[in-house]
Amino acid sequence: MVIPDHVALILDGNGRWAKKRGLPRTMGHKEGCVTVEKTVEIAARMGIRYLTVYGFSTENWKRSVEEVGALMQLFRYYMVRLLKIAKANNVRVKMIGERSRFDRDIVEGINRLERETKDNTGLTFVIAVNYGGRDEIVRAARRMAEDLEQGKIEKEEITEQSFASYLDTAGIPDPDLLIRTSGELRLSNYLLWQLAYTEIYVTDCLWPDFDKEELEKAIAAYNKRDRRFGGVRTT
Repeated sequence: MVIPDHVALILDGNGRWAKKRGLPRTMGHKEGCVTVEKTVEIAARMGIRYLTVYGFSTENWKRSVEEVGALMQLFRYYMVRLLKIAKANNVRVKMIGERSRFDRDIVEGINRLERETKDNTGLTFVIAVNYGGRDEIVRAARRMAEDLEQGKIEKEEITEQSFASYLDTAGIPDPDLLIRTSGELRLSNYLLWQLAYTEIYVTDCLWPDFDKEELEKAIAAYNKRDRRFGGVRTT
C-alpha cells in the first residue's frame, strides 16, 4: 500500500465508549489518551511522516467545569508521558492552536515538549489544542495585516502560499487522509484551510477502540481513491 505522508485524526467517541461501560466520561478520555500513545508508535513504524490529532477544540471550553478541569489534569499527566514516548521513538512534537488560555504550567509543558523534541527526525506528531479552524484563519489574517501595515509585505505578494505561511501549520504539508472515528460526518471546525483536497475516511469505531487494524483499513480505503485535486483523469 501507498502510505500517506500526513494523516489527520478527529478523535471522537470517548464519552460514548465510557457510557457503554457504565464509566464516567473522564475514563473515556483517559483511555483515549492510551490509544493516542499506541497510534503514534504504530504510525511511526508504518512510515507516516506527519500525524495530527484534534486534542481540544476552542468549542470544548463549553463543556462542564468538571469535565474541562479533568481534561486539563489529564493533559498535564499526558504531556509527561508523551515526552518519554517521543524520545523513545524519535518523534518531534508540535502543538497548534491558541495556547495562551491554558494555565501557565500547561503552557510551559507545551513549550518543553516542542523544545526537547525539535531535533528528532522521525514522525512529526502535531496536537491541536484550544484549536479551531476559523480561529486559526482569523489569527493568521491579523498577523498578515500587521505585516502589510508595517510594510513587511506588499499587497501583490498575498497568495494562497504566502497566507498559508501565517497559519499554525506553516511548514507542514496538508493532510492526505483525514480519519474520523465514531461515525460522525462533519469537520467540527478542524483544519478548514488544510483539508481542501484531503481524502476523508469515517469509521463507526469509537476512538478508544481504534487500533492498528482500523488504521490499516483507513489506509487501504485511501489507496482506492483517485486523487485529482480538482483536475480530470488524463488516461
